[in-house]
Amino acid sequence: MKKLNKKERQALLNQRLNDDPFLTDEDLSRDLNVSIQTIRLDRLEQNIPELRERIKDVAVKQRDEVRALPLDEIIGEVIDLQLDHSAISLLDIKDEHVFYRNKIARGHYLFAQANSLCVAVINDELALTTKSEVQFKKPVKLGDRVVTKATVLSKKHKRAKIEVVSTVKQTVVFTGLFEMYYTSEGDTND
Repeated sequence: MKKLNKKERQALLNQRLNDDPFLTDEDLSRDLNVSIQTIRLDRLEQNIPELRERIKDVAVKQRDEVRALPLDEIIGEVIDLQLDHSAISLLDIKDEHVFYRNKIARGHYLFAQANSLCVAVINDELALTTKSEVQFKKPVKLGDRVVTKATVLSKKHKRAKIEVVSTVKQTVVFTGLFEMYYTSEGDTND
């Protein structure tokens, strides 16, 4: 990457954070080929809060309440939820999520994050997984932050189809298509 002038660098910094507000200063430093201190100074000049504040801002925008299961049973932290439309959660991969010898995340944690997000996005007292087709695209490692988005594609006849995409630093690591059963008659999509 060629050396950018300050104006170009700050514009790119804003663009990167608009695309992914969960990038760390270290990620941005590496992406823009500048020091972490330069990133911090650029953020201060642009009035861009640090990562922790950006996460809180996104969480405050969460509009709906999960109905199908308690929040503490969701794998990952739900930061955005629009019932019957979409949901986003974060999962920081820690020691308990990885294989000891290679520090690669165990697949069932990625699946559980995706599946519980599918349950959470359904606007019903009961939502159960009836079928799933998943693909693990790339290994996830200790220390990675997995951002998972579930999007309701259709909801009719007590069945919802939900697409899930999980990323680490904007690289797709997991995808899935889930079919969920729900009990109410209120269909939202055709």
